[in-house]
Parts: sequence; structure tokens; C-alpha cells
Amino acid sequence: QTVRAVNAQRVVEFGTSFGVSTIYLAAGLRDNGGGIVVGSELVEEKAATARENLDAAGLAEYADVRAGDARASLADPGGPVGVVLLDGGSGMYVEMLEQLLPHLLAGAVVIADNVGESERGELHPYARWVRDPANGFVSSSIALKGGTEYSLWLGEGR
Repeated sequence: QTVRAVNAQRVVEFGTSFGVSTIYLAAGLRDNGGGIVVGSELVEEKAATARENLDAAGLAEYADVRAGDARASLADPGGPVGVVLLDGGSGMYVEMLEQLLPHLLAGAVVIADNVGESERGELHPYARWVRDPANGFVSSSIALKGGTEYSLWLGEGR
């Protein structure tokens, strides 16, 4: 829905795993008339399975699943990015988003999974960072399993 709503043409996914979310992202791009999901998966076997799943879903042409360390594989997403899904190791979310900032379009949406409050009610470090107005986002949490942060890049800051 988000890919379609913002008419994204390029999506970045950190933490592709077996490609389930990638299929949904790619379907949104197909519905928009085209584009590419640039996914990153640390484990080559998972990346290969994700590619197979995308092929089986008829969506392989809308995805580029890259294996290896995301700091390298997502260093160049290949163009302006309209949506980012952070669904890998949540301890790397700030680093990954800072790396992607130069590629984000104003109005880009960033969705981060598994960033809910701790049992003591403390915000996840990523949520604290993305909610700091100095970093150029407007952000809020969505009550989904594990906590999800939904953020809009204002195109300024940092």
C-alpha cells in the first residue's frame, strides 16, 4: 500500500530474508507501472531463495536481491529512493538509514520493523534517532508485533 500510495519507483529493503516482504514491495511497483526493489540479504542461501520466490511469484523483474553486507550491497541503490523497509538487524538501522539519506526523495517513507519499546518503556535507539527533528523526519510508532516505526523524510536536516 505504501509503495502504491507514494508512487515509488525505487524501494530499498534491508533484510530481505526469503523475500516475502519483497514480493509485496515488488507487486506495488508492478502496480505503479514499474520500478525496482533493491534488497540486501547477508546470507547468500536466503538471497537465492528470495530470488526463487520472486520468480515463482512472477515478480523477478522488479527486484534486485543483493547478497552480502548491506553496508556494501546498499551503498549505491542505483537512483532516488521512495520507500525504505528496514527489517534486518535493528541495531544497524540508524547506520543504514544514514547511508541511504543522500538517495532519499523528499517525502520518502521509511518503515522500520522490530523497534518497539523495551520492557522498561524505553524507546529503541532507532526510534529516538528518527524522531529527533534535527534528523529531518516526522515519525511515529505503529502498534504491530515487535513495534514498527513509520517515518516520512522531509528532505532536509542532517
